[in-house]
Amino acid sequence: MKYNFVTIEGNIGAGKTTLAHLLSKHYQARLVLEEFAENPFLPKFYENPEQYAFPLELFFMAERFKQLKDLLQTKDLFQTITISDYLFTKCLLFAKVNLPDEEFRLYQKLFDIINQQIIQPEILIYLHSPVNKLQENIKKRNRSYEQSIPNDYLFSIQETYTAYIKHHNIKTLFVDASNADFIGNEAHLKTIIDALDKEYDEGQHYISLP
Repeated sequence: MKYNFVTIEGNIGAGKTTLAHLLSKHYQARLVLEEFAENPFLPKFYENPEQYAFPLELFFMAERFKQLKDLLQTKDLFQTITISDYLFTKCLLFAKVNLPDEEFRLYQKLFDIINQQIIQPEILIYLHSPVNKLQENIKKRNRSYEQSIPNDYLFSIQETYTAYIKHHNIKTLFVDASNADFIGNEAHLKTIIDALDKEYDEGQHYISLP
C-alpha cells in the first residue's frame, strides 16, 4: 500500500462503509466510520428538510471534526494506515445542496476555519453508482428514515460530488460501482486493492470493476 490515509466517498447507498470495512481488514488498518446514527436531526431532516437542514449539517460538521481530529492526530504504532468512509469536505457538499444561500455562506465560513485543522487524505476512492442502484442499496439496508429519499435529491448529491472532484486537483480513484459487489465478488475487492498498490499523479484515475 502506497498510502497512509485513504478516504472512501460516494453518494448515499454507494457502499462506502462496506468497502472501508473490507479494506481495513485487508490492510489491518485503523478504521474511521461516520457516526451518522448519533445525529438526532437526521430523521427529522427527511421529514422536514427546510426546518432541520442547518442544525443537521452543523451537528455533522462538529462530529466529523471531533472524530478526525482525535483519531488522526493520535499516532498508532501498530496501525500506520487509516481508512475512512467519509471526506471532511462532505460537510460542505451536502450543505451546498441542503441549505439556502444565506445559511450556506455562513456555514462555509465556519467550514473554512475548521477545515484548516483537518489532515487531508492522500488518496480518495470515489464510488460512482447510478441512482437506481443507490435506491436498491438504500432499500436493502432498510433504515426507515431513508426509504423516501427522492431520486432528484440523489441526483443533486451526485452532481455536487462529481463537480467538486472535477474542479479540485485531488488524487482520486473514480470507480464505476454500477455493479459493485465487494463482499460477494472477490475480483471487485482485488481491483481496488491492486489500484491502491500503485502510485498516481494528482487528478482523476478511472477504475472499472470486472
